[in-house]
Amino acid sequence: MSFAKGRRTVNVPYGALLSPRLTGMSGPCSYDRPRRIRRGAALTLFLASVLATGAATGTWSQGPQGPARRPAPEGRALAAHTPRSATADRAAVERAAAEAVADGKSGAQAAADVVSRSGDRWSTIYSPGEFKDFQAQLDGGYVGVGLWVRQARHGRIEVSRVQPGGPAARAGVAVGDRLRAVDGRASRGAPVTEVVARLRGAAVGASRGPAAVGSPVTLDLQRGTRHWSATLHRARLRSRNVVVDRPAGAHGPTRVKIAAFAKGTGAAVRRAVRDASPEGGMLLDLRGNTGGLVTEAVAAASAFLDGGLVATYDVRGSQRALYAHRGGDTRLPLVVLVDGGTMSAAELLSGALQDRGRALVVGSRTFGKGSVQMPSTLPDGSVAELTVGHYRTPAGRNVDGDGLTPDVVVGSGAEKRARTVLSGLGGGA
Repeated sequence: MSFAKGRRTVNVPYGALLSPRLTGMSGPCSYDRPRRIRRGAALTLFLASVLATGAATGTWSQGPQGPARRPAPEGRALAAHTPRSATADRAAVERAAAEAVADGKSGAQAAADVVSRSGDRWSTIYSPGEFKDFQAQLDGGYVGVGLWVRQARHGRIEVSRVQPGGPAARAGVAVGDRLRAVDGRASRGAPVTEVVARLRGAAVGASRGPAAVGSPVTLDLQRGTRHWSATLHRARLRSRNVVVDRPAGAHGPTRVKIAAFAKGTGAAVRRAVRDASPEGGMLLDLRGNTGGLVTEAVAAASAFLDGGLVATYDVRGSQRALYAHRGGDTRLPLVVLVDGGTMSAAELLSGALQDRGRALVVGSRTFGKGSVQMPSTLPDGSVAELTVGHYRTPAGRNVDGDGLTPDVVVGSGAEKRARTVLSGLGGGA
């Protein structure tokens, strides 16, 4: 059925979900010279956790059970105009790294210089230790204090989310608190990735991963006119990327909050759909979701679709498409909540459900991060994660730089409005 009245019908082919593995977030930019890679306004990162390594991107590497890489379906070719974001030249990056290593210098630093000069704010360079840690974080485990932060106005760093039961939560840190300093070093004006490295206990650009479990980190915080310091001890945590509840009771709407698309997210969404009350419908909350594994975003889309197109993307001029699995629930009333912090893989999922007429989207315009990155190993063992293309929604909409406009635009009170919309679709309580 179609919830988006007035939206043109999109005829989509069916297909299978095969390979490769894609991700919708990047890791830390680890080098200072000549400047750090920009991350964009209101960029949300998870400190020392699944998003501690950086902003949302859309990267992939080879691996089993990922989306099918097929030519884009006829009539769904990408528009010819150039995306807004700059792109680092892979050949130039690899050449600079190789020449630096041959001269006895840091290949990673040389690569970072090329990326920085390119203006590509989504490409980044990992040290070997950072990349290993990043891959582990995609499995949902990490060593840290359990904080998400965002970059606010005037370079200030603010807490956007606190993991329940983590060191930060036990210390009383709350959403909206301003993070003034980490271990005595001011956060204001510093690149968010540098703040992340301090919280993780890893020197920026170091080959090792985060500090050990139990190691201390002191945070200087501000809440209104109150200033205080708190010394936390890092812990090994499991990120709760999917939280499912029914605030209105067993027969009310099922609320599914997805913080990030890590491994297992798609399966968790499918379980939530299976257990949801048909009368209550579902609120899929993607607010503040900065991305994750695109394979998991496609798997989540598959929970609501009976196959068909999820997105198209281009890689160096070659057009490909991502398809959902068959057998999803196409009848459960569905509303998707988004905001300016909804990015990358979360935008891919939102756009697919919106274009396919499967859900109504409620909230504010999304961030607009539609590029994809692919990692490659440099001569010194570091990893360059470079932009290789951009994706579009099933209707051909360009996300990069534009974001997605909800069907129902609302600022404050978005969840209340979403419940009203859901009740109009036959769900809610």
